[in-house]
Amino acid sequence: MAELMKMLRDNCGEESGVDITIVEKINEGMDMTPDPKLKCYMKCIMETAGMMSEGVVDVEAILAMLPEEFSKKNAHLFEKCGTQKGSDDCDTAYRTQECWQKANKAEYFLV
Repeated sequence: MAELMKMLRDNCGEESGVDITIVEKINEGMDMTPDPKLKCYMKCIMETAGMMSEGVVDVEAILAMLPEEFSKKNAHLFEKCGTQKGSDDCDTAYRTQECWQKANKAEYFLV
């Protein structure tokens, strides 16, 4: 899993041109920032991992990827957020991730 996460981060970081320090700061508790490169980084991560396709978030796929205990405890939050439609797929990924972060900031993590 760690190797997959590193591959996703490296590939999507390069593709989007995001400043990875923003991702690290978000993982340290910073609120989301509407940076266009961050939005497309999130889209890349979600599409590559099979969590989003054609602008629609696949909640079941997300829950299947997560550790079972975390998935059971937080399923209602992912279902509540669903797909947060944005102006394009990058914005949709961002708005959806933003919803997840607001729903459970203590356990939120961005690859």
